[in-house]
Amino acid sequence: MSAPGVTATRLLVVNADDLGLSPGVNDGILEAHANGIVTSASLMVNRGGAEHAADRLGAHPDLSVGLHFEDDGVRDLDDPAQAAELFATQLERFRALTGREPTHLDSHHHVHNEDKRLEVFRELAEPLAVPVRHDGRVAYIGGFWAQWEIGVTNLGYIRRPFLVHLIANEARGPVTELACHPAKVLGDFRSSYLDERAVELATLTEPGLGEEIEALGITLVSYRDVEV
Repeated sequence: MSAPGVTATRLLVVNADDLGLSPGVNDGILEAHANGIVTSASLMVNRGGAEHAADRLGAHPDLSVGLHFEDDGVRDLDDPAQAAELFATQLERFRALTGREPTHLDSHHHVHNEDKRLEVFRELAEPLAVPVRHDGRVAYIGGFWAQWEIGVTNLGYIRRPFLVHLIANEARGPVTELACHPAKVLGDFRSSYLDERAVELATLTEPGLGEEIEALGITLVSYRDVEV
C-alpha cells in the first residue's frame, strides 16, 4: 500500500507499536502489514521477541521500522544526560538487530512525551533526521484503542466503521500517523490489553479496507516514503 514519491493532500502512516514484545505480537504485526494496512512498526529492542522480529524483517522490505523507546526503570528520564545514555544504548541495540537506522522514534506509554522530555528526545533524534511522535511534524491519531477508560473495553473503537470514521475526521494534516497494536494472542506475553489485539488484527486485515481509506482521498504510506 505504500506509495513512494506520491503527491496527495493527505498521507497516512499506519504504525504498529510493540514489535519485538513477543513472537505472537510480531506475527500479528507482520500479517497486518502483508495482508492489511499497516505500513510501519516500532521495535522494542530489549524484549524477548526482538531477535525474532529482526530475523523476519528481511521478508518485509516495505515495512519501515522505528525505535519504540522504553523506560528501564533505573535511569531518570527527566535528567537529559541519563535519557541520552539510555537512548544511545537502545539505538545501538536497534542497529545491531536490524542493520539499519530507525525511520521514526516513539516510546512505550509515551514516556518520551512526559513533562519536559519531548525537547530532549527531539534533540537526540536530530542526527537521525527522523520524526518523533508528538513533535508536531506528523499529526497523531491514538483513538484506535479499545480501552479509552482504563480497564474498560469497548471493541467498537477497534472495529472497521469507527476506524474509517477516525481516519476520515482526524487525518487532516499533510501527514498523519495512526497507532495500532495488532497481535496473534498465543499465550506468549502478558498485557492488560490482550484479546483486543486480536480484534485489531482482524480489523486491519479486512478485505477492501485500504481501498475504502484511499477513496477518502488519503494515501497510505510508510515513514520511509515521506519527508517531514
